[in-house]
Amino acid sequence: MVTELTALLTQLRLPHAAAVLDQWLQRAASEELSYADVLIGLLREEVTQRQEAEVARQLRLADFPFAATIEQFDFHFRSDLKRQVILRYLDPSFVARAGSATFIGPPGLGKTMLVICIATKQVQLGASARFITAQTLATQLGRTTTPLGRQRLLRPLLACDVLVLDELGYLPTSTDFGPALYELIAGRYEHRPTLITSNKSLTDWAAITHDVSLASAIIDRLLHHGDVFYLKGPSWRLKGRRPDPPSDTEGVG
Repeated sequence: MVTELTALLTQLRLPHAAAVLDQWLQRAASEELSYADVLIGLLREEVTQRQEAEVARQLRLADFPFAATIEQFDFHFRSDLKRQVILRYLDPSFVARAGSATFIGPPGLGKTMLVICIATKQVQLGASARFITAQTLATQLGRTTTPLGRQRLLRPLLACDVLVLDELGYLPTSTDFGPALYELIAGRYEHRPTLITSNKSLTDWAAITHDVSLASAIIDRLLHHGDVFYLKGPSWRLKGRRPDPPSDTEGVG
């Protein structure tokens, strides 16, 4: 009977339930569980396993450069960021609101880690996400030679529930970057949320887009339903590191 049940569960594409069937039958015998209890337990485990597998798949598709969760983020070190403020980005309403959050500051402040933490939480809640650096986007745009190729490049970035655009402004870009960035932000505006990190103040974004009007239009959409955080302080990467001792030749010549 167990063999037949296992085969039927496998045929119904319930592989996890088939794998744990024998354990549930043993538990039913020892704990005197009802048929309904066993069936509910099997199906719950199958659903949980599928949800975990889907989260893992979405995390792979997101292409985050490293794994990070909000529990790992040190709000004590980054005291200018209030945990209560960031919590608004960690529940399902963030995707529903279709807003944005832009984190601006010099390198080493934990901006990338924070947006990955937020996007990871949204994936755990059932959303899809994509991560791309501004430089990667610029490089890929430079390789596209047709409008169709450009649309193919932007389509997954427009369609995902949460987009992370990292390191905007860190490296110079060509003149075709500004229109593509506008298309991306405008296409997601009021539809899907976007997370951005940059080392450039909003007033300097015209240099990124090579066009004052484009920069203004992009910023206007980001500010309408979004927040901008200016971060400052010591580098995250140097946290806990002692300053180098003075050398014997310090001050000479």
